Amino acid sequence: MTLATSRHYGHTIKEYALTLPWDYAHPTEHFDLFAREIIPDGGENFPALLYLQGGPGFPAPRPLAPSGLIGEALKKYRVILLDQRGTGRSHRIDAYSGQEDNTLARLSTLRQENIVADAEQLRQALGIKKWSLFGQSFGGFCITAYLSAYPDSVEKAYLTGGLPSISASVDEVYRHTFAKLTYRQEQFFSQFPWVSQRIREVAHHLDNAQELLPTGERLSSRRMRTVGIDLGRGNGFYSLAYLFEDPFHEVRGEKKLKGDFLAKVGAAVSFAQAPLYAAIHESIYGGIGAGSGATATAWSAHRIREEIPGYEEHADPRKADKYYLTGEHIFPWQFDEDPALAAFSAAAQELAQYQWQESPYNAQVLAQAEVPCAAAVYYDDIFVPLELSMETAHTYKDCRLHITNYYQHDGIGHDGAGIFALLDEKLRDH
Repeated sequence: MTLATSRHYGHTIKEYALTLPWDYAHPTEHFDLFAREIIPDGGENFPALLYLQGGPGFPAPRPLAPSGLIGEALKKYRVILLDQRGTGRSHRIDAYSGQEDNTLARLSTLRQENIVADAEQLRQALGIKKWSLFGQSFGGFCITAYLSAYPDSVEKAYLTGGLPSISASVDEVYRHTFAKLTYRQEQFFSQFPWVSQRIREVAHHLDNAQELLPTGERLSSRRMRTVGIDLGRGNGFYSLAYLFEDPFHEVRGEKKLKGDFLAKVGAAVSFAQAPLYAAIHESIYGGIGAGSGATATAWSAHRIREEIPGYEEHADPRKADKYYLTGEHIFPWQFDEDPALAAFSAAAQELAQYQWQESPYNAQVLAQAEVPCAAAVYYDDIFVPLELSMETAHTYKDCRLHITNYYQHDGIGHDGAGIFALLDEKLRDH
């Protein structure tokens, strides 16, 4: 199973590949799961920590040095970086994949319950009796699914911005995320009073003029508004204020958007690097809060936005009382407007109507699992709302919380080492 062993930045690196089925219920088609293990000198007998990346649809980090959160974890763990199915070297799925990858049958196998089934197969193949888990954002969703299915395989768990709701429907989740986004947006407008009018000006211009992104497609106002995802990041207020501070110039007497503005927006709204994030995003909430019946997510964010003043898709930026950017939400028209998503359009539409039979989480098992967990919960998190996270924390048998408004959802990018050390201290007495 070992592909290669090497030495980098003073550590031993091992690479693994394991052939696994796409669908465990019907194991006819397979892929190679990839993982990379980092072993510090003298740490050959350290316990193992599995790193579960945020997303969904992103591969594990490719560290350039043993620093940040991973560097802190390496003080006491061997760290295993898993490329989740469909990402990185675990059969990346994108616009260049074969047609069989851009189907409902394939996309419906990429949720957290199958990711943790893959991880469990990897644990057994590596001969590890128990390992600990770290999960950022969607990685915490995966941890919650892991503890629901395989609690006896886990020693400890660390979650950052990743305690999902295990009872709220997808519609409830998005109502909470829009509410959090509204609060953050009003804070943003308070700190930069001019920016609301500038956003409206750009949106009105895009509704009435043809502006092309560097990738060649026309930029719409509704797509431009998705840059609001930055409001959930620690430096988001500044990055968005800089983006909108001077977007226009005059070309032969005509008002036009500047090339650098279009380039920055184009990079922010394209899913070329991680198309699965858009393609399967709502599916990770499928079956939750459904009771005994099957449910479809049915483009929840697209529906819920129309309930909330300021987010309506076709609001007039000149006349609307409130006019907001959108956040991490995914909308069906993005599969028409983003070239990186065009190949997923038909399958994404089918996935939105797919009837999920059950939740990836089991509250009864979580309440009995003898696994101590430590979780960082961010007070103003627009991705994973605090109120829903608290309900789940109280369902866990042993979840030790660090609640803070010092960081946003990307806290580990600002002080990953400090956050991991703090969470680890909470588990010291286990």
